[in-house]
Amino acid sequence: MKIGELAKRSGLAASTIRFYEAKGLLKAVDRQSNGYRDYPLEAVAVLSIITDAQQAGFSLDEIRQVLPEDISSWKHDELMVALKKKIADIESLEVRLAQNKAHLLSLIQMIEAKPDELDCKDNTARIMESMGIAGKN
Repeated sequence: MKIGELAKRSGLAASTIRFYEAKGLLKAVDRQSNGYRDYPLEAVAVLSIITDAQQAGFSLDEIRQVLPEDISSWKHDELMVALKKKIADIESLEVRLAQNKAHLLSLIQMIEAKPDELDCKDNTARIMESMGIAGKN
């Protein structure tokens, strides 16, 4: 199939398909005598795998490392290692995000706990002092 049909079937722009091809993710592409690309039907599945993997947080390099030449011959062990590593990465990110959220909620609480007699500048100094940040002398 030509790139226009592949774009329709995959829901991706032709430029995105060409980009994936240039990055070595879409490999089984033949050229017709007129120079047009001729994509096999499996290209739709490959593009779906690429976009799903990106949405799951995989980089294009990570996808390239596990994506087989032939879509029917996955390397089980390499795929499992990559999937488990991505889960660990996501769990680590979740921990960092939870810490960041807790920090921001604490900061909001400190700001909202401003004593009525303090102006904004003095409240900022109070908060910075409580955080161990030295203010201007």
